[in-house]
Amino acid sequence: MTTATTLDAERTDLLAALAAARAALTGTMSDLDDTGAGERTTVSALCLGGLLKHVAAMEESWLRFVLEGPSAKRYDLPDGVTWADLEAGTVRTVPQWAIERQNDFRMLPGDTLAGLLERYEAVAARTEEIVASVPDLSAAHPLPAVPWHRPGETRSVRRVLTHVIAETSQHAGHADILREALDGRKSS
Repeated sequence: MTTATTLDAERTDLLAALAAARAALTGTMSDLDDTGAGERTTVSALCLGGLLKHVAAMEESWLRFVLEGPSAKRYDLPDGVTWADLEAGTVRTVPQWAIERQNDFRMLPGDTLAGLLERYEAVAARTEEIVASVPDLSAAHPLPAVPWHRPGETRSVRRVLTHVIAETSQHAGHADILREALDGRKSS
């Protein structure tokens, strides 16, 4: 793990904000077992363990983008499938990335809360390494050409980090609601 003293003030602040958002998210998981982490408390497939999986996958994907650029975030469609088909749910072959994204929101057989927390810690450590090693937080890559990005849009390392902080914070709020619905417990 990188120590704050080896980083400039901006990197230190960004990583501290991300650490606080992570702590808010993982704090909702305290004293939960695998059954509780996998229980759905709303009409969606979302559960606390799945939310943790999603946030880890999202952070890992965005930090890979920092290092590799748009090739790290591939959204290939099967032959003959259009974005309109995918959105309408009329495809016969669902892209693997879409299946993986759906599975990120649920606990699958073999998933454990301890394993998910361990993976999240590893992702966090790797994020800190990347943030410490990139030469310039203003360095940017073009975003993949997909319907949810404007054509020609780019993201800097700084913007990626603020996005990851915002998304982690948003999902920490979701986790708080799910935990309260599960057993009445509130995050501290």
